[in-house]
Amino acid sequence: MTETKRLYYEDVYKKEFTAKVLECREAKKGFHIILDESAFYPEGGGQPSDTGALNGVKVLHVSEKGEEIIHELEAPLEEGVLAEGVIDWKKRYDNMQQHTGEHIFSGLVHKHFGYDNVGFHMGTVEVTVDFNGVLTQEQLDELEDEANQLIYDNVPVKVFYPSKEELEELDYRSKKEIEGQVRIVTIEGYDSCACCGTHVAKTGEIRLIKILSAQKYKGGVRVTMLSGEKAYADYCLKH
Repeated sequence: MTETKRLYYEDVYKKEFTAKVLECREAKKGFHIILDESAFYPEGGGQPSDTGALNGVKVLHVSEKGEEIIHELEAPLEEGVLAEGVIDWKKRYDNMQQHTGEHIFSGLVHKHFGYDNVGFHMGTVEVTVDFNGVLTQEQLDELEDEANQLIYDNVPVKVFYPSKEELEELDYRSKKEIEGQVRIVTIEGYDSCACCGTHVAKTGEIRLIKILSAQKYKGGVRVTMLSGEKAYADYCLKH
């Protein structure tokens, strides 16, 4: 199994890159391409995969297996050639806005009420977050106000890899036990969370967070929300 260098961790704003095609495998649907390095984010942690193109061939889906990143393409690429990768930036940036928006809201819920985020799904239309405690409409309104104030404050979103000793001293959110190196995404003073996803560099890039609805779910609450361009587009559609 080949290790693919993850360029999206070095520069989350990289839209294009060049990489060597190491393997091309015929699959049940299309072809699986393995590169020596990739800026395509694979599906995981509640975040959808990137799409785009490699040498003009559509990248339909991206997943990971061990250290490999598997690019699902419509057509094959010759092994050994250099491939020009182009990320569907609109989709990637939307995912970044939605994911960071969720971190802000989940961090505030945990900070004020101590509830954990026990479920997260980033769909094509909206984002749902499940908490293991109940929130009233008044509390949701106050959380939304504080979340948007944090956006206006344009606070840095930082990513770091603490040592084992540093991690033991760190207070951070995590939905499961993690083996090996832990990646921490932090919004200073508001949230610290173990996460493998892609995020904006500053909260101001999100522009807007809007809670659409909330309903009781498994003894807690499921919140449906939107951030960024999708939140603005939803407002434009309704008004």
